[in-house]
Amino acid sequence: MGNRVTRDDFEWVYTEQPHTQRRKEILAKYPEIKTLMGPDPHLKWIVSGMVFMQLLACYLVKDLSWKWIFFWAYAFGGCINHSLTLAIHDISHNVAFGNKQAKWNRWFAVFANLPIGIPYSASFKKYHIDHHRYLGGDSLDVDIPTDFEGWFFCTPLRKLLWLFLQPLFYSLRPLYVNPKAITRMEILNALVQFSIDLIIYYLWGLKPVIYLIAGTILCLGFHPISGHFIAEHYMFLKGYETYSYYGPLNWLTFNVGYHMEHHDFPSIPGCRLPMVKKIAAEYYDNLPHHQSWIRVLWDFVFDDTLGPYARVKRLCKLAKES
Repeated sequence: MGNRVTRDDFEWVYTEQPHTQRRKEILAKYPEIKTLMGPDPHLKWIVSGMVFMQLLACYLVKDLSWKWIFFWAYAFGGCINHSLTLAIHDISHNVAFGNKQAKWNRWFAVFANLPIGIPYSASFKKYHIDHHRYLGGDSLDVDIPTDFEGWFFCTPLRKLLWLFLQPLFYSLRPLYVNPKAITRMEILNALVQFSIDLIIYYLWGLKPVIYLIAGTILCLGFHPISGHFIAEHYMFLKGYETYSYYGPLNWLTFNVGYHMEHHDFPSIPGCRLPMVKKIAAEYYDNLPHHQSWIRVLWDFVFDDTLGPYARVKRLCKLAKES
């Protein structure tokens, strides 16, 4: 098969993450970007529509055969559920109701969680703060794969399997890498979620519940939208640890593709991130970015220089909590 180039460790760096300095430079040059910060007034209505659309779908699929349950879970319901996980990502930055209404944001994330079928929002919030504060931080950023993942999933077939199993690794990795005490909000999130699952089961049977959960697992695994997991921080070019994607799938994913802009300004909602790129174009136009999430998945599987080890890692000091 020729001379195969494989990674046997992460890309260790000894510099601060690039987003802090770029944020300072951009705000100094374009202070008007501060006006983009704050809540997105449309987010709560869009998310509510998606939640009720999935509840309607639960009624519509209750009498379908199992093959059609899984087909619609992958082709339709899972896309909505994946989109809702990215809405929860935005809500975790308090952009649904603003920083002064933190509890409203937390509970709205629980509401957005309902079609996903599995409690997710409270745990995501708890760990996502660390992903921004300690990007690539050893034992802090649970978005970084474990050494086992990097060592084992190193061939095309194994990397393909790893993509299918992404939901499993994302849910279990925090318990190994950076375990934290279960919070009251996580317990409430689980109680609300499982109560709704039971109500759906009581009203319409098992198939709608499987439709929701299967859609979540399938579309967070090997699916075109899941290309964003790889596109965001896997090192396609040496020296670059965050990448944006400016393609049409941003319409379905609350502009999560504008990922450099998001890490530079996490308090700006996804709907306004294209304005950041437009205002500060000289800071973004010449940075490497992706054109296709499908191409990202293809390259990840078949390029020997890519794999779970293709991540930038750094040692970070714990920030003092105020």
